Amino acid sequence: MQPTRPPSPARLPAPPATGGGRRRWFELHSWIGLKLCLFMGFICMTGTLAVFSQEIDWLLHKPMRVADGGDTASWGRMISAAQTARPDWALEGISAGHTRLFAARAQMRLSDGRRRFVWINPYTAQVTGDTGWFNVQRLLRNTHRHLMLPVIYGVPLVTALSVPLLLSWLGSLYIYKKWWRGFFKRPDTARPRRLWGDLHRLAGVWSMWFLLLIGITGAWYLVESLGGDAPAAPVTNLVDGDGPARPVDPAAVDAAVRHVREQWPAFTPTGALVSRDGRGLVLVGEATAWLVRERANNIALDLQDGTVLGRHDGGDLSVHQRIAEMADPLHFGNFGGWPIRLLWFLAGALLTSLCFTGVYIYGLRTADALRARARKAAV
Repeated sequence: MQPTRPPSPARLPAPPATGGGRRRWFELHSWIGLKLCLFMGFICMTGTLAVFSQEIDWLLHKPMRVADGGDTASWGRMISAAQTARPDWALEGISAGHTRLFAARAQMRLSDGRRRFVWINPYTAQVTGDTGWFNVQRLLRNTHRHLMLPVIYGVPLVTALSVPLLLSWLGSLYIYKKWWRGFFKRPDTARPRRLWGDLHRLAGVWSMWFLLLIGITGAWYLVESLGGDAPAAPVTNLVDGDGPARPVDPAAVDAAVRHVREQWPAFTPTGALVSRDGRGLVLVGEATAWLVRERANNIALDLQDGTVLGRHDGGDLSVHQRIAEMADPLHFGNFGGWPIRLLWFLAGALLTSLCFTGVYIYGLRTADALRARARKAAV
């Protein structure tokens, strides 16, 4: 009778023997999921919440909430309201509400250098209150983008996750044979491991397009952080000067906006920056170029004489610049209103679930292997 060999440590069961290539992809997919699940899941979760970060702030801060009042007040009236309500604060810029239920936001600097947001009802041009500069949107953005670390270290660290993310996407195509049949496959509830495996695959096939999109845009951010970034979209810089901050003339702002509408009918301003001396104005907004940040369409004017200091259309950007400008709208889904953002949120939630269900399945598989070896050893 041969001596009984001690049971060896439990190992992850190999996938069905259908070729060494598939097994290697399975092992790589499992290794990435096990080692990076918490980190990747946290980044996916903060990015998913960031899609509706402004709505979260809207719920938390009453001054941001307004009722839809029809026609909006002029930019000059809203600037006048902010400067009148906070005369000791210096106006730096103003932007339209995120949706028609959001107040317009004026960014103002206090005498001690701190910044606060002053909120103005865009229909009545009345100030509704002010809030701090650091809010939920800023918290989620900075956490998702660079983990609150210095940007030079945090951005490459986070965006490097795009490499294992794309490898996982590619590996899933090899592991899940005929994956296109899984869109409406009903999960098998006979055993927990099988149920969670089916749910993981179901979430995977429905979020496959989104995983690829996030992986590609994340890889672009990694390229940018390593020195491959495109020249920024041109914006005419305003000369602030060293003197004290001066208020902006609201009537001159309205005159400038009317002049811009005559000269550039396709341009719709969504925000404005002002110089410290109150003389320069830069309007940013939307024009004919699609999938570019609002800063890509801008026009600068001298408020004293109405002279146009510079004008830049997003449609005139180079290919390299257009790729850079497209990254943010595609990554966060902020280019098509709330239906697109809701789709991005749901897809992000599926992607987040993949990070955590994958490691849970690994745990169930390992537990099954331990029980099987224990039964074998007891025979």
